[in-house]
Amino acid sequence: MQNQNNIIFFLLLMLSLSACQKEGYNRPNIVFLLADDLGYNELGSYGQKIIKTPHLDALAEKSMRFTNFYAGNSVCSPSRAVLLTGRSATRVPIRGNAGYFGDDKWESVSLDKDEFTLGEMFKSANYQSAFIGKWHLDNPDDPATWAFSHGFDFAAQEQWSARFGKRKFPNAGLWVNGDSQHFPYRYQEHDCKDAFYTDFAIDFLEKRNRKKPFFLLMSYRAPHSFEGPIRDTLSYAQENWPKAEQAQAAKITLQDQQVGRLIQKLKSMNALDNTIIVYTSDNGAHFNTGNNGHHLEFFDSNGNLRGGKRDLYEGGLRVPLLVFWKDKIQEGAITKHIAGFQDLMPTFADIIGQEKPSTSNGISFLPLLLGKQQEKHPYLNWEIQLSGWFQTLPEGGFRQAVRMGKWKAVRYGIDTNIELYDLSLDESETRDLANQHPEIINQVKEIFKNERNDTPGFPYGGVKQNYKSQYKYTNP
Repeated sequence: MQNQNNIIFFLLLMLSLSACQKEGYNRPNIVFLLADDLGYNELGSYGQKIIKTPHLDALAEKSMRFTNFYAGNSVCSPSRAVLLTGRSATRVPIRGNAGYFGDDKWESVSLDKDEFTLGEMFKSANYQSAFIGKWHLDNPDDPATWAFSHGFDFAAQEQWSARFGKRKFPNAGLWVNGDSQHFPYRYQEHDCKDAFYTDFAIDFLEKRNRKKPFFLLMSYRAPHSFEGPIRDTLSYAQENWPKAEQAQAAKITLQDQQVGRLIQKLKSMNALDNTIIVYTSDNGAHFNTGNNGHHLEFFDSNGNLRGGKRDLYEGGLRVPLLVFWKDKIQEGAITKHIAGFQDLMPTFADIIGQEKPSTSNGISFLPLLLGKQQEKHPYLNWEIQLSGWFQTLPEGGFRQAVRMGKWKAVRYGIDTNIELYDLSLDESETRDLANQHPEIINQVKEIFKNERNDTPGFPYGGVKQNYKSQYKYTNP
């Protein structure tokens, strides 16, 4: 029986290799770089004028740059769930950072232990895979829900003492391959958490099995508002800015340095020529409406896009996407193709010669990368349930959106009017055209109602209470 299994695996591997060779390339390494709460306009290549991102800008010059790419959702957990599963925001089981389970009970929801993820997909293709950084899809007290248990050969995963149930540790840090080894983060020894994480990435690259291609999912921590202390604010300390804005700029520039450091490592190992590098963000820019937090307008973090993190307007969902592949992708290419996180799994599957997972409803954009005719989505749609951990929930905290060609529809509350915007003329979503296009509104209503499935903890229409929970929680 074991011999039969080996023969079947060998045949499948040969089929995947022949699919890659048919397109004229060997199976490449893939390095996926995920920022946390980076705004659409916070890189120089996307229009940022103040914050310095020289390494990412240099990468952009050699990459394909997407201008209509969308995160899985507008907040961490549901967006990452879309990324890891290839299922859209209305099909994935996680629709917010917390689900509601009655009696003022809000709980984070983990990916099902049997969920097929990117980790499992690359493992089945005989890739060596690694996950480093923020997972945010688990039950902290159940390592079976952590990255290492979802197919990654190596996982250095962040946890937080405030969320860690029975296990109490004084320092945030990384847990390696489950919960047996803990490496605390000491900001006195690193410029920022992303430098600490990059140490683990470089260690993986140095010790990996050189006979296998690799997949590295680097889940950075910046510029999230809870990234934690940083050693310095570079030249920004000299600027006459609020401390929160000095830190915001510094976190992005420090992350840029770590991306440069990682690319330099790939070069020194002669791995860059056959490595795809993908850089994006898990949602739009975070912001704080109080006096001591980061403000979207200070650095024009989302450009002319409306809203930010947790919003289903463009500022909460549209994110940068850079894709580098030497000699395969036209350098400096810019595409308006509309795509989202659910498309990454089928794209990677296509690249490495695997069948698209049956659970994914994404579309591979490999043809676009290779300059061929590209299939398009008829629409992309999202829904989110805001958590009641630390905020009131107007309209039940339930939000929906659809992108359909040039049209963008948004509804904040199931009983509220649907707003409609023509993004080709009004990218800032300022002129509601719903009254002028009832036929489009009817299409949107059908998508809102029918192009989704139910999932525990995230009721359709939201949680109807309008209260402020007394639950004490530090949102990671």
